[in-house]
Amino acid sequence: MTYHECLQYLTALGHELRGAKFGLEAITAILDRLGNPHRRYPAAIVAGTNGKGSTSAILASILQQAGYRTGLYTSPHLVRVNERIRINGAEISDEDFATSFTQVRDIVDRLLAEGALDFRPSFFEFLTATAFLHFALAGADFAVLEVGMGGRLDATNVTEPRVAVITNIDFDHQEFLGDTLAAIAAEKAGIIKPGRPVVSSCTQAEAAEVIRQRCAALGAPLVETPSLARAFNLRSRQGRYEFDCAVNGDLFANLISPLLGRFQVENAAAAVAAAWQLRREGLGIPRQAILEGLRRASWPGRLEAIHERPLVLLDGAHNPAGAREVASFVREHLAGKALRLVYATMRDKAIGEISEILFPLAVEVYLTQPEQARAASPEEILAAARYRPEHIILEPEPATALARACRSSAPEDVVLAAGSLFLVGALKKSLEGRKLDFRQPAGRGLGAGA
Repeated sequence: MTYHECLQYLTALGHELRGAKFGLEAITAILDRLGNPHRRYPAAIVAGTNGKGSTSAILASILQQAGYRTGLYTSPHLVRVNERIRINGAEISDEDFATSFTQVRDIVDRLLAEGALDFRPSFFEFLTATAFLHFALAGADFAVLEVGMGGRLDATNVTEPRVAVITNIDFDHQEFLGDTLAAIAAEKAGIIKPGRPVVSSCTQAEAAEVIRQRCAALGAPLVETPSLARAFNLRSRQGRYEFDCAVNGDLFANLISPLLGRFQVENAAAAVAAAWQLRREGLGIPRQAILEGLRRASWPGRLEAIHERPLVLLDGAHNPAGAREVASFVREHLAGKALRLVYATMRDKAIGEISEILFPLAVEVYLTQPEQARAASPEEILAAARYRPEHIILEPEPATALARACRSSAPEDVVLAAGSLFLVGALKKSLEGRKLDFRQPAGRGLGAGA
């Protein structure tokens, strides 16, 4: 298969939640026929409601700085599917993607013909098997795996991790994971393996207790970042934080979170604690690698600044927990600035609750819709919103919505595009194609309703 044919095949499978068949039988059968490539290198696995992508990227950066050829598997992608599969920060090439994906497809066809698989695997299962195989073929020394959703039945959970990380736990995907924090935590805790160390950043008492009990039952050593890997002495550097972190009494001083927002300090601390655990497991991770790993890490689409005047920020913020984090950043670092919000979301998200968190921050709200089957239309968002500012503009095309918000802004204002990583991806794609216009009409100041 060519790279283009691989993409067409993936598109035919539908989006990641369409036809999702949660369970490990299919991915296990595929990997077994491939010679179990996921067992050829050690791995870390990262689950959670928010922050798991940032934590994965920071941990991978630390391992790379320590000299390990490091694979990183994440989801979803923003612009190109290749973003999901990286080695030492570089996306998988189109040629390598086609090579590994074609091998997976061929194995799947044989298993289906033999009756060893009842159904064609999902979009996510195909990509997970492709990532595992590519890491093996590329000679990865270590792999960091971000769980797609949940944990217990996620396709990434076939690995026997050297360390498991669970970031914060909150409400999201309740239709799949359960309606209580305890139920959601139980699904996330499924990545915990007997005797394998665990790092938890969970602060919700109900969820944290589930993780503690699971670790105790499996004899898994547990480091909880709120107590045993505490970040302290925080100093803001224009929204990025310098901090100290003591992991079970072992001090790491003058660390710098690579990403904007106080909440990213917790993700950075989780990555530091995971690296500390891996060092105890025998990996050579010097202190300088931890400092440099944080400094060099990057993770697009999380309070990512793409323009300065006006300041334009992109953030996924697809659930209430993520929206609260973004709102806290705005109140702490952008107070007194006029903010315009460009908002899009999927229909299955908590639109009403998120509107109460994000919409009050804005002098104007632009409702838009990325090209995605699950995306809510501007009219659907408006109907579901529980908070409506005085000025709401419905503009279905994301790049046009952002351009209108920018043209209505003074240079010292802020434009925030948030609500879905699909929105972030659509805007970044427009940016790469030079289809975004940040220019302001001469003499235009604060707009009241573009």
